[in-house]
Amino acid sequence: MRIEDFDYHLPSELIAQTPIEPRDSARLLVDQGANGTLHRQIKNLHEFCRPGDVIVVNDTKVMPARLRLRRKSGGSAEVLLLEQNKTAPCLWEALVRPAKRLKLGETLFANDNSEIVRIGARTDAGDTFEVELSGQTQSEIEELLLRYGEMPLPPYITERLEQPDRYQTVYANRPSSAAAPTAGLHFTPKLLDELGQLGVKVLRVELTVGLDTFAPVTAANPLDHPMHSEHYRVSQDTLDECKNANRVIAVGTTATRALESAATSGLLTGRTKMFISRGYEFKVVDMLLTNFHMPRTTLLMMIEAFVGPRWREIYATAIAERYRMLSFGDAMLLDRHL
Repeated sequence: MRIEDFDYHLPSELIAQTPIEPRDSARLLVDQGANGTLHRQIKNLHEFCRPGDVIVVNDTKVMPARLRLRRKSGGSAEVLLLEQNKTAPCLWEALVRPAKRLKLGETLFANDNSEIVRIGARTDAGDTFEVELSGQTQSEIEELLLRYGEMPLPPYITERLEQPDRYQTVYANRPSSAAAPTAGLHFTPKLLDELGQLGVKVLRVELTVGLDTFAPVTAANPLDHPMHSEHYRVSQDTLDECKNANRVIAVGTTATRALESAATSGLLTGRTKMFISRGYEFKVVDMLLTNFHMPRTTLLMMIEAFVGPRWREIYATAIAERYRMLSFGDAMLLDRHL
């Protein structure tokens, strides 16, 4: 396997900078295998579902996890919170900038001179740090983030997000993630109701979206890419429902990763480093609703594992048809059995 196997030309003008309104008006490219593709909208999703199907969503909620701060010297600094310590709410794993200049124990300040973050040691991962926020209780931490934090939009989105809740799914639950499970951004309460009326159950899992969303694959052989672990939770009821379902339709790569991690490990909750790539045998997910992904990413490698080499035809069609790409872009519905 070579990293070049997962490269394609992504026209910059197709990278969506703002979310479309309404949510379910996003375009939907429906994979038909050897019969090509259909072009619909997310609001038409029920046309491709059947009674007895289950749809599985990742209901993690995005934190306002980007903190733009300054050093005592006046220089700028930035902290991107990735994951909270389970026993000490004030401690977090984070990406920091400028990583090589910030010193152990250094305090970073907000523009109003409030002390916000103290820099700790590098973690075992090597590219992240332990940081301490100035609040002590969970409520104090949440208040601090609401006051000083920003939604952690990917770096390819350069326009200001006027409505922060548009980077949240309508079913988002517990704040824990540093990025949105973006395939779920297309859903509306009306669409969820329509699916329920059709006899399609909507089930929830949780996977904390962390560092691998931001980390490009740089290894010449992608299998050498170190995956960072992410927390997941899948209930036994959800796994049982999936086992008895007509088809399991996962909304996004993160829901897929949670389900497959639980099924493979036998553990309902824990941390996963699962790297789904060429040759992986899926145990739970039959169909995948997902956005289009950056070249040379583990997400694209999962797509290849799911539908094989025809991912190139699907992406080429999407680009030729001027689909909106990446986090705020359009979606595709893939079937691994075709």
